Amino acid sequence: MIDLYFAPTPNGWKISVMLEECGFDYNVKWVNIGAGEQFEPEFLAISPNNRIPAIVDHDPIEDDEPVSVFETGAILLYLANKAEKFLPADLHGQIAATEWLMWQMGGLGPMMGQHGHFKLYAPDRITYATERYRNEVLRLFGVMDRRLGDHDYLAGEDYSIADMACFPWVQTYKRQEIDLADFVNVKRWYEILKQREGLRRGMALGRDKINRNPQDDAEVRKTLFGIKE
Repeated sequence: MIDLYFAPTPNGWKISVMLEECGFDYNVKWVNIGAGEQFEPEFLAISPNNRIPAIVDHDPIEDDEPVSVFETGAILLYLANKAEKFLPADLHGQIAATEWLMWQMGGLGPMMGQHGHFKLYAPDRITYATERYRNEVLRLFGVMDRRLGDHDYLAGEDYSIADMACFPWVQTYKRQEIDLADFVNVKRWYEILKQREGLRRGMALGRDKINRNPQDDAEVRKTLFGIKE
């Protein structure tokens, strides 16, 4: 059994999607990030960066003791190796999947997160910051679009952890007011992935717990954004 420490965010959904796609049994440990549960000692023991998600695998392949993993890229690679799925077996495929996974973690996710913050949640609308991050998000969508113009999926011709890492962020496009019609290959990829049953189950987890307006609560603002009254 795998414990999934989870909140319904794009990063959280990366791992619920992977667990569903792999068919692993897992137990959801809800982490209320608005209430600061990510700072509690029990959680910090497995995720020292106080960020969700994290996992504890109680049945690892090569050890009798439970194994904890934090950071989404590390979790996805761990689960792919455990399942022997969604990570190409050949060298070039592995390199491509890892490259695009790192691209998401270092680029697409952080830039969309910053754009979303300044556009949707910041107490003061700062045009320069919003436009700077928006332009970088659009550039990254262009990078992804060019890649998918030559390949069915980010790692090549097979669905992989790289696609699972990117999808939950791309699915925020409406709220971030990004027109997918401007990125025809991303749109094609997105529509294909939406039909996957495992992905749909993973993306459905916790939808009823989403706080779409965290900026409206002073305590949540302080916890999530460091904004003090």
